Parts: sequence; C-alpha cells; structure tokens
Amino acid sequence: MALREIVTLPDPVLRRKARKVTDFGPKLQQLIDDMVDSMRAEPGVGLAAPQVGVQERVIVVEFGDEEDEKAPLKLYTVVNPEFTRLSKDTLVGTEGCLSIPGYLGEVERHASVVVKGQNRRGQPLTIKAQGWLARIFQHEIDHLDGVLFVDKATKVWRLTKEEQEQADEHAAPSLGD
Repeated sequence: MALREIVTLPDPVLRRKARKVTDFGPKLQQLIDDMVDSMRAEPGVGLAAPQVGVQERVIVVEFGDEEDEKAPLKLYTVVNPEFTRLSKDTLVGTEGCLSIPGYLGEVERHASVVVKGQNRRGQPLTIKAQGWLARIFQHEIDHLDGVLFVDKATKVWRLTKEEQEQADEHAAPSLGD
C-alpha cells in the first residue's frame, strides 16, 4: 500500500466527471488500498478517487456509530455508486474537505440516502445511510461528478490557525472528507 497525494483546488481533476469502472483487476484493488491508507493518514472520513487524481467512480468511507462513539469504525468501499433514494427531509451541517484544506462550510444535505453500487470485487451492494453517514456519502459521490462542498454551501469560512491545528489533532466527523 502507498499513500497518494491528495489533490487540492484549483486542480481541474476535481471538476471533471469520473468514469464508470469496468475493470475490477489488480489496478483497482491497489487504488482502493491506497485510498484507504491515504484517507486514514490525513485523517479523513471519506475519499473519492478524483481526490487522488484518478478519474474513476470509486469512493471509500470510514465512519462509526453516531450513537456509540466507542463502536469500531466501519469501512465502506463503493465502486460506481449512485443514489436510489434520497429523503425529502434535509439537514444543514458543517463540512470540510481534504481537497480544500483550511475551509469549512454549512451545507444542506438529505437526511437519509440509499446508495447502490459494487464492492471492490464487482459484486452488487446496497447501503442505507442516515445522519452523518448519509452526508459523507453525498459529499463523496458529489466528488465523482466534479461537485465540491463549496458549490453547495450557504456559508463558507476559513479556519483560524488555532482551529486548523485543533482539527488536525482531532479529525472530527464535521470535517467531512
């Protein structure tokens, strides 16, 4: 496994729509392993392939139980993800992004979603998510379409030096990916 450099704005790769994955061979497996390692090293709660410069529809998400902070984190790998259901209910929350370091924003997202796609081996999967997990999936799938949280934010602000240091130390779910 290797750490990959996180692409940041204004790199144009972040604004391009990613291609559907058709080959589930060793290259894809290496990409997924590298993405997980890179996400954890930052640390983040999600990462999309375009954020490491790869224009393929692949996301990784790692998040725990909102009700039980001591529960182990669960890793999701979704290839060719798409939404099959978006709740009418929405929630506003604070997001950040590894590709836009030092900034946060208030973003309205669907309260729950159903995501379908394939696992790393190409087998179909369906994930039902709500709350922060639903927010993370929406944020990451947006990346696959060249959309960033700042495009949807009603308010964006730059972190102070102290806030950035604290965020780096504690990597909270509110920091998005």
